[in-house]
Amino acid sequence: MNFKEAHWRELGLWPHWVARAPTREPIPAGADWAVLRQLVKDCQRCPLHQGRRQTVFGVGDERARWLFVGEGPGAEEDQRGEPFVGSAGRLLDQMLLGLGLKRDQDVYIANVVKCRPPQNRTPTDAECNACLPYLHRQIVMIQPKIIVALGKVAAHALLKTSGTLGALRLHQHFYGDIPLVVTWHPAYLLRTPSDKARAWEDLCRARQIMVSQCTPRGDNADKAPA
Repeated sequence: MNFKEAHWRELGLWPHWVARAPTREPIPAGADWAVLRQLVKDCQRCPLHQGRRQTVFGVGDERARWLFVGEGPGAEEDQRGEPFVGSAGRLLDQMLLGLGLKRDQDVYIANVVKCRPPQNRTPTDAECNACLPYLHRQIVMIQPKIIVALGKVAAHALLKTSGTLGALRLHQHFYGDIPLVVTWHPAYLLRTPSDKARAWEDLCRARQIMVSQCTPRGDNADKAPA
């Protein structure tokens, strides 16, 4: 550093370069599926975009009654651009089949973050918050009858809470006016198969909520139980 540069720095007049934060423009309220897909594809709202092969938008019936939300893409999802396509995805397909569902029929599957975190680590709160507007817009457009949060990250992001998954799964929740059921992520169930039975209980509870929504109200529907 020469004398002139040191002098200007001492006076506070030397230029100070600041790294520009990733842009976080709001999602247009009227964004349709095509617009939202392009916004996600071009997204640089958080540093995760720097290591992705491609974004993982979501897959399924865009008017589905069932919405399943995980945390983020893994290596295979990053490669193929579709959520839940690895071993955890195969287990999710089996779980759906047990409910009489398929991922392309009355089911939509998405993640909280649309880019793969490095080494498949858990996405940070800042990364989730940067990506959540996309998921919120997806929910508005899908208008599901029930949401199933797969794992702690999805539950915390959607419910804005920090409770343990073990506690959260025991209670009825709502995203706005949409019933929300919390259960374990399929990747966790692959590592801890002893909890599969309890995860099935959660899914059965979600199915019962769906059935109750679709059951016509009878003459005694408004009466309190004896």
